[in-house]
Amino acid sequence: MDVIEPVKRIVEKATGIGIPSREEALGCVRDVRPSRMKFRDDGYIPNNPKFPLLYYRKALRFGRKDDSAAVLEKLFNINGWGEAWRNGIYDYVHYHSMIHEVLGIARGSATLRLGGNKGKTVKVGAGDVIVVPAGVGHECLNAGSTFLVVGAYPPTGTYNECRGSFQERDQAITAIRRVGVPKQHPLYGSRERLW
Repeated sequence: MDVIEPVKRIVEKATGIGIPSREEALGCVRDVRPSRMKFRDDGYIPNNPKFPLLYYRKALRFGRKDDSAAVLEKLFNINGWGEAWRNGIYDYVHYHSMIHEVLGIARGSATLRLGGNKGKTVKVGAGDVIVVPAGVGHECLNAGSTFLVVGAYPPTGTYNECRGSFQERDQAITAIRRVGVPKQHPLYGSRERLW
């Protein structure tokens, strides 16, 4: 992980310097239609039987002076998606059975596999946003040296990490079915339904 990002984030939170205003963050958002990706249970990764993964390509346009990670955090917070983190995406397939997740690409590019081992491979870049429903497998196959992601979660649900083991499978499938639709869209707030 980049050593600068955690330090930068601490300074931003302590001083407020570098944190964009509400208007600045919302001004970076573009209206785009997502690619909707539905994945079947592959016997290893259950995926989500109700909700498709939503991939918003170039959903944000960052200015040269924008701190893209701070913009994404502010935007997700405005729309009620908190507990934000800055990092990459794990290089092994995993999923969250009790909560949805949003991934905003702050900078750089990477190749991801979405939906588990039998899923779809996509190239992502700065400004892309992916809403990963509970149960949907995701992993980073290859990332550039500057790749940075901001992730966040809706206010309801509990973070957990599953890797597709048979021991967790039955409980995970039950948990996935219980995760409902968040009240706000992480990009568009209340003006657009998530699913």
